[in-house]
Amino acid sequence: MPEKKTTARAKRAKREGKSPSTQAGAYVHEEIEHVREGKHGAKSTKQAIAIGLSKARRAGVKVGTPKKASASTRRKAKQDSAKGKQGSAAKKTSQTRSRATKRALKKAPTRAASSSALSRQAQSAAKKRTAASRSTAAKKAARTKGAAGRSAAAKKAARTRKRAA
Repeated sequence: MPEKKTTARAKRAKREGKSPSTQAGAYVHEEIEHVREGKHGAKSTKQAIAIGLSKARRAGVKVGTPKKASASTRRKAKQDSAKGKQGSAAKKTSQTRSRATKRALKKAPTRAASSSALSRQAQSAAKKRTAASRSTAAKKAARTKGAAGRSAAAKKAARTRKRAA
């Protein structure tokens, strides 16, 4: 069950017209925090992200099903989306299953949510995208950021360049 502040953050993103992946980001962020706090672990950074996306779909965020994934992953994503459309009237997960999931995740390591692991994951994900795709995303980000946001980003970039020099 996601925390209230996470759901509120996702709803605000939706109101602001942000993309479903941005809305889902709130749930992914929450999951990363849970792993860092030691509430449970994750075998890999990808697993932590997948759990967050699953929570987002179940909360009603319209995140698409992955195209380059196994049949079972696509089926699970479809099932989560259906649960999200259904609302809260659905049947609760059995205690036995819930406990088993929790115990399995408790045994997993927490290093999957370290900053270096997240950085590696982000870089490997970016490598799979084309230069044109990354460029388009960067242009859109600059366009939708607004004047104050652009100014802050420019100042931050200048500080980073100064520190690197």
